[in-house]
Amino acid sequence: MDLAIINWKNERIKMNNSSNKHLKEALEISRKLTILADEGEASSKDDGCAVLYGVIRDCAYKIRGRAERERDVHKVLGIWEEDNSEENK
Repeated sequence: MDLAIINWKNERIKMNNSSNKHLKEALEISRKLTILADEGEASSKDDGCAVLYGVIRDCAYKIRGRAERERDVHKVLGIWEEDNSEENK
């Protein structure tokens, strides 16, 4: 096999691993934002704060939805690596 092809494949694997890492981080951030919105809304004393927590929750759902779609694409392409500690399957 040509050395250039091997290098290209190795770089692609590194890129995919990095991309997967970032997707997992995005899923974790969306989880934390959802918790923040839930806890903040529960202790909210005025309408302005309630609106803020609604915006935070909306952002969390959008981030999670997009990251899940990308994760599914990576699974179809065979570049997604599952790990045992992953909560967002």
